[in-house]
Amino acid sequence: MIITKTYLPRRTFLRGVGATLALPLLDSMVPALTTLRASAAAPVNRLGVVYIPNGLGRMDLWTPDEAGTDFTMKRIMAPLQSHRDQLIVLSGLDNKHGDALPGEGAGDHARASGAFLTGVHPKKTAGADIRAGVSMDQIAAQTLGQHTQLASLELSLDSKEPLGACDPGYSCVYANTLNWRSETTPLPMENNPRVVFERLFGGSGTTDTAARLARMQEDGSILDAVSDKLEQLQIKLGARDRSKLEEYVEAIRDIERRLRMVEQQGLTDLSVELEQPPGIPDSFEDHAKLMFDLQVLAYQADLTRVITFMLAHETSNRAYPEIGVSDAHHPLSHHGGDEEKIEKVTKVNIYHAQMFVYYLDRLKATEDGDGSLLDHVMLLYGAGMSNGNIHNHHKLPIVTVGGGSGQLKGGRHINYENDPPVTNLFLSLLGKLGVHEDSIGDSTGKLTELSDI
Repeated sequence: MIITKTYLPRRTFLRGVGATLALPLLDSMVPALTTLRASAAAPVNRLGVVYIPNGLGRMDLWTPDEAGTDFTMKRIMAPLQSHRDQLIVLSGLDNKHGDALPGEGAGDHARASGAFLTGVHPKKTAGADIRAGVSMDQIAAQTLGQHTQLASLELSLDSKEPLGACDPGYSCVYANTLNWRSETTPLPMENNPRVVFERLFGGSGTTDTAARLARMQEDGSILDAVSDKLEQLQIKLGARDRSKLEEYVEAIRDIERRLRMVEQQGLTDLSVELEQPPGIPDSFEDHAKLMFDLQVLAYQADLTRVITFMLAHETSNRAYPEIGVSDAHHPLSHHGGDEEKIEKVTKVNIYHAQMFVYYLDRLKATEDGDGSLLDHVMLLYGAGMSNGNIHNHHKLPIVTVGGGSGQLKGGRHINYENDPPVTNLFLSLLGKLGVHEDSIGDSTGKLTELSDI
């Protein structure tokens, strides 16, 4: 028997001047006569966290009344219905270290995000002596990052600069990130899509206006630097792999096109007093979708396996006029039982869920080995507090979505009545990723129900 199939290593890169293009998982990366699962090109498992700020307006509009498989999705969760089969609703999990210590007073938002992925009570300080704990994403990155170009990505839709008021007595750092490499080293979250793109694929290495203008005048694509190598590769590939590669390349071109449009607007629009940093769309929805698309590419090319994304920072005062909510989010979350304010903040909660569904749809539509990217990821969607009106850090709104490479059994609502810490969930997810820790922060054990059939 003569085997003529072309074989490519899973870690294949096309390199050009100022650009490195990682390839998605192709059939050609599976050795001939080898099943995918038994090869070095087997789909990898991934971890993602999508965080929503300021809690929810009303938890009873989120939490299903029924446990088990026969549950009804409430109004805020309803947008996720199309992915019900890969969704686990986890009710009753607590972020206990979001609570104030005796005499500590205000600071619930800073503690909500500072403790969320760490399970450690953040030190109350407005100075440089900040302290929390190593976050679960960074624990995962220590292992999973050994196989990828980037150990992890930390992303946000808000500026990484401490704009606006922060919780009294707490450094703005606590509200502006979820990620801690060490107990004293928080990681900044990047909100500029252009910077993220160039971090993934290379480029000029600058967002300086003159450099950006020169780049746009050249009207070039990062793909131009590897065009010859792409053509040579496509000749060698089978029809299915050529199709996969073309779809991947088109996704990159589309993101470049959108970024160029945003940058051009930033260079020419002088009608606003406060100019957005170059590369950031004016529209929340456009910004969110662009950042989600970048995450899909990062997973698809296996550039990283760990991503954390804040839809907004804690105490976010963003308004959402596009959905009829012109009031700032944070004040609205303190609705005091006012039904009109509750309705507005509920619209914001639903809108965030809709943006998340866009991401899920893109992951589900992207092939990855013998399934989709959604089949091979563990995504956590939720918040560090539940009822934003009273700063409640208990019984959090938490769901997981994704197949986890067969390790998560979806279509269920699990209600924990003994109030376990949310870190028990993190400990469980890490174990399924092959990262085995005895504990994380205040964890007390693993949640064994995640894969129950």
